[in-house]
Amino acid sequence: MEENRDTKAGKGRKKALVKVLILAVFIIAAIGLLRFTPIRGYLTAQALGEFLETAGIWAPLVYMLIYTVGVCLFLPGTLLTGLGAAIFGPYWGFLYVWVGAMAGASVAFWIGRSLGREFAASVVGDRLRKYDDAIERNGFATVLYLRLVYFPFTPMNFGMGLTKVRFRDYVAGTGLGIIVGTFIFTFFIGTIKEVWASGNWGELVSFKVFFSIALFIFSFFIPKIIKKIKGEA
Repeated sequence: MEENRDTKAGKGRKKALVKVLILAVFIIAAIGLLRFTPIRGYLTAQALGEFLETAGIWAPLVYMLIYTVGVCLFLPGTLLTGLGAAIFGPYWGFLYVWVGAMAGASVAFWIGRSLGREFAASVVGDRLRKYDDAIERNGFATVLYLRLVYFPFTPMNFGMGLTKVRFRDYVAGTGLGIIVGTFIFTFFIGTIKEVWASGNWGELVSFKVFFSIALFIFSFFIPKIIKKIKGEA
């Protein structure tokens, strides 16, 4: 009986190791694909914008799909977000960016959880296990805080999949945590693009433009404000 348990445990460790190796290969391949292959030339703002223009009424759906896949392939979120704001404007752009980011974050989390969690659990010692348990208990608050302080988006998606955080807490914390930053960035880019497209340069001194610039500048102080509030709590 003891031998059977040891055999099963050994097979479990090998299976977990194979999965985490697949995850590592996937991440390395994704980064290499974007950096060292001709595909890189098709992933510029101009190329993606031209492609979306050919999609017609399906452009929003295609854009959100591109955002989802892009997040999983480590495509820069600023590129995808700026593209959405420039093409769809500050308001619809915000909606499509948020949905695409949420879908991408969810898929990346699922990949990390499916391929890396077993291995992570097997190597977590007693010292780290208490932090893993704490993340499970306070998953929503942990994810929300990390999103508000602009923790790197894609690494966090995969990384959280390795922890014990519940998926519903992860989704809720992510959804709420990225709203402010997403709106500020899309509103800023979308507003400037609208003025540029209209050719009415007098609008550069309008309240809407100044407001968007003020929000954009304020966004850089959000992490410090959140950290200060957390430190005083």
